Order: sequence, then C-alpha cells, then structure tokens
Amino acid sequence: MPYILQTSNLTKTIGRKDLVKNVNLHIKKGEIYGFLGPNGAGKTTVMKMITNLWKPTNGNIEIFGETLTHKSYEVLKRMGNIIEFPTFYNHMTGYENLRLHCEYMGYYNHGSIENALDILHLTEASQKPVKNYSLGMKERLAIARAILCKPELLILDEPTNGLDPAGMKQIRDLLKTLCEEYGITIMVSSHILSEIESIADTIGVINHGMMMKEIGMKEMEEMSLTYTELTVVNAKKAAYVLSEKLGLSNFKIIENNMIRIYDQHVSMQELSKVLALNDVEVMALGKQSETLEDYFLKITAEVKR
Repeated sequence: MPYILQTSNLTKTIGRKDLVKNVNLHIKKGEIYGFLGPNGAGKTTVMKMITNLWKPTNGNIEIFGETLTHKSYEVLKRMGNIIEFPTFYNHMTGYENLRLHCEYMGYYNHGSIENALDILHLTEASQKPVKNYSLGMKERLAIARAILCKPELLILDEPTNGLDPAGMKQIRDLLKTLCEEYGITIMVSSHILSEIESIADTIGVINHGMMMKEIGMKEMEEMSLTYTELTVVNAKKAAYVLSEKLGLSNFKIIENNMIRIYDQHVSMQELSKVLALNDVEVMALGKQSETLEDYFLKITAEVKR
C-alpha cells in the first residue's frame, strides 16, 4: 500500500458553488502531512469528507487501501480526528469525558484512558471539570480523545488555533512524539506555514478549493528559492513589457511599484535591456532569496477568483 490515505478528484459542491474541486492528495504511512491554505481555502471541507462527515459530490477517497463509503465502519475505527472546535461535557471531568467516549466507541482496553492522559500530560487535571480547563488543556484533551482508541491515522483540523506561542509549541512537540514514538500517521491543517514547517514531512497547499502543490519538506528546502526583484516608476507598464515582450507569466506586483519575477530563464542583463528599450524607468534590479513562507504565499496567490 503506497499511501495510507489518498484522494482522487475529490469535489464538494453546494448549490452552484464548488467548495473544493478535483483535490488529489497523497499521505504516506508514518509521516506528518501538513495541509496548508488560507482561511476559507477548503481544508475543513476536505477533512470532513475524509472523516465521512460530508459526502463528496464527485471523486474518491481511499484509506488503508479501501475506498471510503457510508458503510466503512471498520476503516473509521482505525482513525482519530478533531474537526473544527472540539466539544465536551463541561460539567464532567476530563477522565469522565474520555470514559464516555470509550463507551460510545465500544472500546474497553484497560488502562487506555490513563495512558492517553499521560501522553498528553493531563493526568493531574483528569479529575477536574472540563469547564475549568484552559484552551490549551482542552486542545490536549481533544487529542487524548482522538488517540484513545489507538488510531493508525490522526486527522487534526487547525489544532493550534487560538493558542499562545507556548501552547502551539507544546502541540507541535506532541504531534512529533505521536508520530515518531507511537507510529501514528498524522494529517494536520493550518493557515500558517511556520506552525507546520518544523514538524511536517510533506506539505499540501490548497487555495480557493484547488490543490496547488504537494511537496516534501526536504525537496522544498533544497529548491533554489530565488527571484529577481524589480523596482520601477510605473509597475503596470513594466508588467505589460514583462508579459508581452519577454513572455513572462510567473511574476507578482507588490507594494511601492516593486515586482518579484520568479521566472529564471531571463537574465538580468536581458531584462534590463528590454525594459530600457520600452521606456520603463528602472529604480532597482537585483536577485533576492525567498523564504519558505514567501514561497507558500506565492503559491496561494496563484489562483484568483
């Protein structure tokens, strides 16, 4: 089985609006897969279909080598998930909430609740009512519930949302531990690259409901993330010349009449010459290095509606 989870042309349409369209993603066993995209990009929609909360309009989902259907009960038993905001019975303790989940799932493995609480560092708080938990503690309790039945695949929708930097780091460290020490494959979504880049093996970038890129983090780090930065008096005129005279398409106009050119097949000498011949006044021209966050922002800007 090459992938523990993969989708083929996954599409969800409500009315006449495509929430996501033709999404193809591929998650390998034993990795952390970072699912990245701006708010509203379609991350939660995809995760709801993967966890069988929503039915696809078109396309297929394959998990553990089986096509997901409305009768895939055994497949879903091998998964844990947190979609959107986790909810609990606030008057009950953390331990009682987990015990209730075990009863609901028909899972009665002795010591499993204590083990999950220990992994998530919640043993001391386990007898306190959930209404007295901090936001970070509730997120950890949600992860404890998600791993309680020893899933092979864990789906987490923005688990660090609303947490302070210390809470974010704690969750990231926990995810690495779950993957490395407990062998759980993890798909985790976020709209912030910096939250994911330190833990992910692979990232998938989605925007406006369309899959933009899947790439291994090692490959991404080894890429030559360079661009030519051009500052001109008239950005619109320069953009016309870049497009019509030089045949460039991969560039972006940003503030202060600055243009970033990602096409690398045109030299700076040729670029300067063609701009001058077309009366484009150049104020600055040079090579710059791009950060991983710059690259992510560039990808998510490629599809416009």
